[in-house]
Amino acid sequence: MTSCKPPIWHPFTQHALMPELPVVARAEGAWLETADGRRIFDGISSWWVVTHGHRHPRIVAAIREQAEKLDQVIFANFTHEPAELLAGKLLARVKARAPHPDALPAGAESGELAHVFFSDSGSTSVEVALKMALGYWRHRGEPRARIAALERGYHGDTIGTMSAGARGVFSAAYEPLLFEVERIPFPASGREQATLDALEAAARHAPLAAFIVEPLILGAGGMLIYAPTVLAEMKRICERYGALFIADEVMTGFGRTGTFLASEQAGIVPDILCLAKGITGGALPLAVTLCSSPVFEAHYSSDRSKTFFHSSSYTANPIACAAGVANMEVWESEPVAERIGALAALQSEHLASLAADPRFKDVRQAGTIAAFDLKVNDAGYLAGIGLRLMAFFLGRGILLRPLGNTIYVMPPYCSRAADLDRVYAAIRDAVSELA
Repeated sequence: MTSCKPPIWHPFTQHALMPELPVVARAEGAWLETADGRRIFDGISSWWVVTHGHRHPRIVAAIREQAEKLDQVIFANFTHEPAELLAGKLLARVKARAPHPDALPAGAESGELAHVFFSDSGSTSVEVALKMALGYWRHRGEPRARIAALERGYHGDTIGTMSAGARGVFSAAYEPLLFEVERIPFPASGREQATLDALEAAARHAPLAAFIVEPLILGAGGMLIYAPTVLAEMKRICERYGALFIADEVMTGFGRTGTFLASEQAGIVPDILCLAKGITGGALPLAVTLCSSPVFEAHYSSDRSKTFFHSSSYTANPIACAAGVANMEVWESEPVAERIGALAALQSEHLASLAADPRFKDVRQAGTIAAFDLKVNDAGYLAGIGLRLMAFFLGRGILLRPLGNTIYVMPPYCSRAADLDRVYAAIRDAVSELA
């Protein structure tokens, strides 16, 4: 076993098993370049954050321009133009894609996201959502504190988000700190009704404060995909019992599943929406939690004890917000939807050939995201094949980071057909040599 004890402690990295880490010096489009000149295709969008490609000129220019004017200011009792512009563009975008009231099923509420709370990361955006939900019920004078979540979900690494996420290797060491949530079984194909029945039973048993879900696809839980119709029915159950519906679109937002939000495919509007990762196109850390008017109004009072007590020092950093505005302008002025469609089509072509290969199982796709499981004896996140696959791909100049024996491909939208050919050729070669 190679021992490596660097001064920097890297995330989700077991340094005792890792060789010297590559030093990335530059990036452009879908490619990274190391200090020694190697080029690496970014097959996972640098942990799902880079959408249009690295260093998009419009976003880079906006960062440079904003840095010359205002770098940082306290966001409590102050505001600034980049935050105002970004909030307006986000609200307009989600409102434009909300279903028309006439198109809603009988008994469904139209709802509308009307307020934006800024934070720094996907974890904090979800932490904010959970606190909003609990504050909503407390300030209304109703005793609701139970949270429900899908099994195998992942919502972040803070205490609240780990509590809402799946219990397992990610959270085992921290169990004494975590609070309990109602676990709803994942709606696997053919077992969707069991999920809906479990959610309804949980809501009927005692009032739920909120139900949190990753729409259409669970990310770190194994890239597990379920149907939009199930998402829509889960929302209807929450409406029936008055539970707030939290959509964690940290990964799925900004086009990953084929639409700007995954929730659009189910024709629903959540009560609380979490966005991060792609909000700046992947250039800078930023997150938002959008909520409906009732959630905001429960905290709106001359009673200062009803203040929403959450912040960080860099909330709504002006430079990050400027990058977010530029990202939204890219969506408004460039054929992003067409690029997403083209990338999804390329993924489909390659997956069709993998589906016939007996070495793989459960070949699946959600928009630009492709995933499949390698048949091995020790399946799961800690499957021994995972690190070996990652090292093999890196040797081929490709950044893929399998979730154990689950391989997924989630590249930037600027990726070309030749790039995908390279990735899938390496996948086949890796399985031939390592499996």
